[in-house]
Amino acid sequence: MYRGQSDSTEKSVSLRPTVVLVDPCSTGAMLARELEQRGYAVLALWTQECGEHRGHLPAAAEGFPEKFLAEVDEEATLALTAKAIRKAADAEPIAVICGGETGVKVADAFSEFLGLRGNTTADGMQNRRDKQVQQDAVKAAGLRAVRSVCGRNWDEVRHFTETESFPIIVKPVESSGSDGVKLCHSKSEAETHFQLLMTSHRKCGSQQAAVLLQEYLKGKEYILDHVSRDGVHKTTLVWVYDRRPANGAGFVCFGQQCVASDSEVARELIQYTRGCLDALKITDGATHTEVMMTETGPCLVEVNSRCHGAAGSWMPLARALTGYTQVDACVDAFLDENAFAGLPDVPLPFQASGQVSMLISYHEGEVESTHFHKVRELSSVVFLEEFLQAGGRLEKTVDLFGLVGMCVLVHSDPMVLASDLATIRSMEENGSLFVLAN
Repeated sequence: MYRGQSDSTEKSVSLRPTVVLVDPCSTGAMLARELEQRGYAVLALWTQECGEHRGHLPAAAEGFPEKFLAEVDEEATLALTAKAIRKAADAEPIAVICGGETGVKVADAFSEFLGLRGNTTADGMQNRRDKQVQQDAVKAAGLRAVRSVCGRNWDEVRHFTETESFPIIVKPVESSGSDGVKLCHSKSEAETHFQLLMTSHRKCGSQQAAVLLQEYLKGKEYILDHVSRDGVHKTTLVWVYDRRPANGAGFVCFGQQCVASDSEVARELIQYTRGCLDALKITDGATHTEVMMTETGPCLVEVNSRCHGAAGSWMPLARALTGYTQVDACVDAFLDENAFAGLPDVPLPFQASGQVSMLISYHEGEVESTHFHKVRELSSVVFLEEFLQAGGRLEKTVDLFGLVGMCVLVHSDPMVLASDLATIRSMEENGSLFVLAN
């Protein structure tokens, strides 16, 4: 079924070429804005898996969801979904692009069904979101892969806990934002978390999907953002995570910084990551790949076949550093061959300095008022996205879904940048970002 953007009984029809965005939440909504600004009509295809993320559109995606040509719900088959889209758009779409993590499988299958640019589902790639599928493909390609085992019942994975040194990672095969990921220090802890994952609903994954047990990779974790067209991969940015323990969770993300693409570590990571993309038969679109640099070299954590998430909060920094963003490049990859050809293979030398800071909470309670203005007043803060308003419930941050905001800091003086960041961390610790009800 579809919902047009009019109160009349007639559906919305556009003479502009139509692009289908699958689950355009988070940064996917920024893709919608970029497409609309380039003159395309944007139709939202919401998958059954998207669930509560359906309404997660950042404020920076100005005009959406109102500017969607229509919003169509995924049907039982690809043929029925295509029929609903043709009815809503009164035209054949010219491209299908994945907007959010929950849309990866449908975007791949639907673009293939329509004969449009996209990534094949052949040779075991029907679900390239599956982290075990990813590790198996990378290993088969002769690249370093993480030791792991996957199963739907404890007896299928028990042996791994008897041969692998602890701690180990236990996580869903389909997830994002560190949802469900736990560092387990004993066999009993691993089994308890395994059973929890098999009986609970994931934020971004199929219910009762398999659970993955993996070796614990020691080292620094990096993000490599790419766009691809016809198997040609171009790096848009390399990032390094600032992950630390907080609130009982082992991997809370406090922020991320950009890494110069001509550095030795970036060159090694880029070469390895492009090998992983080839192994997963990713030929078209955006990818957001997490790689651990271990003492024996890079090792894949996971490949996300969509744009860098975090509600696009990183985009002002990317534009300040390089003059363009992965969102711009993703649209080029699908719809502007010449523009894609003109993109550099790797980012040029940075034009500024800065970083993304995630705002976390050490407190919980009902929010009476917020003091985000204190962050906005800092001289290096050029962008702030607030995730919590007065009347909401503040929880302690344990993953990306519990962040209270994200800000981008850019400044020519690194001392000013460091001072502002220290101020933000102090406000988080003392709880001064919020006034809580007694």
